Amino acid sequence: MTDAPAKKKRHPRFNHVAMSLPADALDERGRSDIVSFCDEVFGWEELTQLTEDRKRLVLMAYRYGQFVFLIADEPHMTGPRMDHFGMQVDTIEELDEMLERARAFKEKDDRVDIIEKSAENHGPLTITSFYVGYLLPMMVEVQHFQIHDHE
Repeated sequence: MTDAPAKKKRHPRFNHVAMSLPADALDERGRSDIVSFCDEVFGWEELTQLTEDRKRLVLMAYRYGQFVFLIADEPHMTGPRMDHFGMQVDTIEELDEMLERARAFKEKDDRVDIIEKSAENHGPLTITSFYVGYLLPMMVEVQHFQIHDHE
């Protein structure tokens, strides 16, 4: 028998999303455009040690083990405009700030595609979100979950 406290088992969690792009999209200019957008809007950083010209770009989303993996392949990924992956923020203020950064980037690069903020009420839960796309085959949906107190 041991006096050590029992460790609570953590549930598995998502850690990355992977998408394929044409090799030309991952050349020096393409990577620079993607990295600039993702850094300015989301705060993601390029993991330069994993970058391979015209082959691979990996963006760390806030910490190691949470990333967006972009790889050159043919045929490359394509899909409808609304194909996306989601990211959750803790506050409406964070969501609004991210949306403003996306709008500011769009001012200088019209390839940014924004679906403006909306809120859906689902009884005890309101989900507020916006979508943004830029050079990747999927958009990013930024969401905030507000749980309402029951009265």
